[in-house]
Amino acid sequence: MEHHHVFDADGRQLCCTLEEKIYNNADAKQLISNSRKDAHDHDHGVEEQLEKGWLHLFLPSIISLVLLMTAIAMDQWVRTGWFEGWIRTLWYVAAYLPVGWPVVREALESVAKGEIFSEFMLMVIATVGAFAIGEYPEAVAVMLFYAVGEIFQTLAVRRVKTNINSLLDQRPDKVTIMDGEEVLTVHAEDVEVKSVIRLKPGEKLALDGVLLTDNAAFNTAALTGESQPDAKSRGDVVLAGMINLNSVALVQVTTAYEDSKLSKILEMVQHAASRKAPTELFIRKFARYYTPAVVVLAVAICLFPYFFVSDYVFNDWLYRALIFLVISCPCALVISIPLGYFGGIGAASRNGILIKGSNFLDALASIQNVVMDKTGTLTEGVFKVHDVVLEPGFVDSDILDKVNALEHISTHPVATAIHEYVGPIDTSIKFNTTEEIPGQGLRAMIDGKEILVGNFRLMDNYGINYVHKLDDAVFTVICIAFDGVFAGYITIADSIKQEAKEAVRQLHNANIKTIMLSGDKASVVNYVAEKLHIDQAHGELLPEDKVNKVKSILDKGESVAFVGDGLNDAPVIAICDVGIAMGGLGSDATIETADVVIQDDLATKIPMAIRIGKETKKLFGRMYS
Repeated sequence: MEHHHVFDADGRQLCCTLEEKIYNNADAKQLISNSRKDAHDHDHGVEEQLEKGWLHLFLPSIISLVLLMTAIAMDQWVRTGWFEGWIRTLWYVAAYLPVGWPVVREALESVAKGEIFSEFMLMVIATVGAFAIGEYPEAVAVMLFYAVGEIFQTLAVRRVKTNINSLLDQRPDKVTIMDGEEVLTVHAEDVEVKSVIRLKPGEKLALDGVLLTDNAAFNTAALTGESQPDAKSRGDVVLAGMINLNSVALVQVTTAYEDSKLSKILEMVQHAASRKAPTELFIRKFARYYTPAVVVLAVAICLFPYFFVSDYVFNDWLYRALIFLVISCPCALVISIPLGYFGGIGAASRNGILIKGSNFLDALASIQNVVMDKTGTLTEGVFKVHDVVLEPGFVDSDILDKVNALEHISTHPVATAIHEYVGPIDTSIKFNTTEEIPGQGLRAMIDGKEILVGNFRLMDNYGINYVHKLDDAVFTVICIAFDGVFAGYITIADSIKQEAKEAVRQLHNANIKTIMLSGDKASVVNYVAEKLHIDQAHGELLPEDKVNKVKSILDKGESVAFVGDGLNDAPVIAICDVGIAMGGLGSDATIETADVVIQDDLATKIPMAIRIGKETKKLFGRMYS
C-alpha cells in the first residue's frame, strides 16, 4: 500500500492519512485489499469495453431496454395470441440476461469467496423471486436501471481519474543544468540536490530551489492561485511549478524531484478519493451483519403472516418480501432515490449550481463553516487602478501619459491595468532608450531625462528620495520618478466581486462562520476580509497550509465547505465535507474534485446551494413527520 502524507512548509511530515491509520487494523487491511481489487477488476472491464467504443459499453442495456419495452407493449397495448406461456417467459429472460448476468456472476464470485450475503446476492434473490411470482417486467427493470447507473458512475469516476492524471504533465520531464561551463539536458527526476538549473523565460521550474540570479519574476499561479507575478531576488526560495517570466534565471536545487511542492499538490489531488474511503470501508464492514439480517427479515415477512393473517396468500407476501429486499439493497438506491432529492438537484441546476450527488445536499444542509479562497472566489482576479497620488509639481503634467506609453512595452497585468485607466497611448511620446529591470520595473530616457516606473526597490537603486513608504499597503504600489524627482505612485488592486459582501452576509444570517485562506500577502487578505466582514482570514499560504488550516477545523468535529477555483485549491477541496468549485474560471482538476460546481462564479450561489440543501432536508422532514 502507498502511504500519502501531508507536509508543512518546510517539508516535514505532519500526519499520516486516516486511511493509513485504518490500515493498521487487520480487518480494515483485508477490506481495503478486497475493495481495491474489486474496483480494479471492474474498472479494467469498463476500460476494455470503452476501447471498443461507447456503443459497445451501452449495448447490453440497449438490448435489454428494447426487449423490455417490446414485451411491455405486447402485454399492455398490442395483444397477440403467441406472446404468452413459455415464449413470454423466455422473452423476459432474454431481456434480463444482458444486464442481469453480470450481477449474477458477481454474486456467484462473492459466494466463492465466502461472502454469501453480498449486495449482489440481494439483487439476484429479489429479481429471481420476481420471476417466480410472474412479475417479469419489474425483475428486468431493477437490473436495467442498476446497470445504467453503474455505467454512468464508472464513466464519471474514470473521467476524474483521467483529468487528475493529466495534471502530472504539468511537471517538466527534462531540465537544463549547468555543469561548470557545460550545459546539459537531463531528466528532472535525475537532478541532484545542489545542481544549478538554467531557466529560460517562459520555462516552468521542475524542482524547488533558491535563486542565484540577482532578480527574476515568476508566475506562481500553479502554487498560490494568485495571478500577479512574484518578483524574486538572489537567495529567495523558488518552487517547482513557478514559471520564469522575463530573463534567464539560475536556480540551485534544494529538494529532490519527488519532494517538490508541486509534486505534493499533485499527490494530494491524485489520492483525494482515498481520504474519503474509511466511511465506505465502514459501510462494507457493516454490511457483513446488515445483509444477512435483511434476508432473515425478508423470509420472516413472507412466512410469519401465515400464523397471524386469516386470508394469507403466499404470493402476496412473497411479493412484499421481495419489495423489502429491493428497497434494503444498496444497489437499489439507483432506482429508489426519493423524488425530493431530484427536486433539490434540479432546483440547483436551474440556478447554475451542479451538485454531483444527492448525498451532498444533506452535507450542504449541515455545514457550519465556509472556507473560501480569495482570488477568483471573492475577487475578480482582474487588476485595476485603485488610486493615483501625484506630487504637487506633477499634477498638471503629462506624467501619466508617459507612464502609459512606457508600460505599453510590458505584458505585465499591472501595465494592462494602467493602460485601461489612462486610455489610448500618446504616440507623440518617443523614448530614446527603454529597459526592463526584472523584479523592479521599467527605466527609459526621453529628451535626455530619465523616467522610472516600478517598485520602491527601483527608486532606492537609482537614488530617488521619497516620503512615502507603503510597506503595509493593501494594494500593489507602482512608483514614478522623472528626472531624478519622485513624481508619485499608482495603486493597483484586484477588485472585490460586487456580490461577495452579500454572499458573506447571507452566510452569517444562516449562522455559518466564514473563513478566507489565500496565497496573497497578509495585508491584502486582511483588507478584503475587513471589507467583506469575514470572520477569520489567513494569508501567504501554500496549498498544504490550506489543508492544515481546514484539517484543524475538521478535527474539532465541525463540518466544512471549501470554495476555490485554482489547481492549488483541489487538495483542500478534496478533504472537506463539501468541496465547492467556481466553474467559470476554475481549473479542470478543481471542478472534477469538487462535490458542487458553481457554473457562473457568482459568490451568492454559495449560500444559495446551502439553502437548497436545507430546503430539501426540510421536505423530507415533512414527508416523514
